[in-house]
Amino acid sequence: MDMDYNCIIVTEHKGWVEITLNRPKVYNALNKDLLEELLEVITEAERDNKLRCIVITGQGGVFCSGQDLKSVGEDLENIPFAKIVREQYNPLILKIRQCSKTIICKLNGLAAGAGCSLALACDLIVASKDAYLAEIFPHIGLVMDGGSTYFLLNKLGYTKAYEIATTGRKVYADEAEKIGLITKSVDSSGLNEVVQQYIDVYTNASSTAVGGIKEMLHKAAGMSLDEVLEMEAEFQQKVGGGKDFIEGIRAFLEKRKPNFNQ
Repeated sequence: MDMDYNCIIVTEHKGWVEITLNRPKVYNALNKDLLEELLEVITEAERDNKLRCIVITGQGGVFCSGQDLKSVGEDLENIPFAKIVREQYNPLILKIRQCSKTIICKLNGLAAGAGCSLALACDLIVASKDAYLAEIFPHIGLVMDGGSTYFLLNKLGYTKAYEIATTGRKVYADEAEKIGLITKSVDSSGLNEVVQQYIDVYTNASSTAVGGIKEMLHKAAGMSLDEVLEMEAEFQQKVGGGKDFIEGIRAFLEKRKPNFNQ
């Protein structure tokens, strides 16, 4: 991750990496270059065994205003919507969901349209109280993409998902936390501190256990109880055969904190 990027800033720390969307003049709107760079960095971070957590945030007091509409061309009657969604958005959203590392959205401002989808794809969303999410798609005559249909429905159920999706209204952080759309709403002055608390948890946790739990939760959504029970048995065997389990048991018996970073 030593490369220079045009649309993002990559800051590597001990055990984690922060990716900052960096197109502040257009409120960090998404274009092909930004989406490709984001996919590349997350892919590289997943391969790096030293990294256990990824944080995504935005430059300039904004998270992301959605798709850069100017980047899709001036011929509005012939925009290749399906091609853009399939080739630019879908690979990134799937990578975020399938990545074995914990991905935290540090929501420091508005997340609208595809920017809202990007935030919702993350494992945790910690938002400043003045930040909001908005599915603004119907305001410009479009439907949701970037996985928002899936995320809203699974987080909120049909009735609330329908209301938020079809009105395109702003859902501020306090409400978003109350209804289960985000993880935590905090004062803007404490945003970095609370995000760091989560980072500390995951950089010191068992990567095999956390990665296994993430994968199981995603798979369980479409399974029956019988199937989930069988999946749990299989994953327990796989994860329990690793060194983290041995370290965890030794730490428990020795009455100390486990060191999973071996």
